[in-house]
Amino acid sequence: MRLRDTPTVEVVERLSCSPEQAWALVTDIELPTRADGELQRVEWLDGATGVALGARFRGYNANPQMGEWQTESEVVEVEAGRRWVWCVGSVEAPLAVWGFEVESDGDGSIVRQWAKVGTGRSPLSDFIDKHPDKEGAIVARRLSVWRDGMAANLAMLAQLAAAPV
Repeated sequence: MRLRDTPTVEVVERLSCSPEQAWALVTDIELPTRADGELQRVEWLDGATGVALGARFRGYNANPQMGEWQTESEVVEVEAGRRWVWCVGSVEAPLAVWGFEVESDGDGSIVRQWAKVGTGRSPLSDFIDKHPDKEGAIVARRLSVWRDGMAANLAMLAQLAAAPV
């Protein structure tokens, strides 16, 4: 696996709620702060209050191996009720592109969260430059961390979707 191939990771979960309820859950940018993952805190920027094209937010992250860092993201695609996508870092050369998708599934919903390594320079690309012989393992490890975080997010969504209203 190579960084230049911009690999993608995806996690899927069936929720026992309507697509409308699932959409409300996946558009809560604070949800991942309640699950087990790197995102510790998040805030909307520039007066934004929710998912909308061009809305920006800042994430405060922590990882035992990497320490603490902040990211700024911009919502670059919204298909209301179905899909929203954000770029981490520059929209022109993002560090990563993330998204949530919701679809109806009988009496429930299918939710996907995915992330794609971006084309922008990042601490990950800098680390790979220092250890080019280990690129495959480095990229695989980072995607594993992302996958684990997404699985925790979707497990949290499933728990919230199953809770009495």
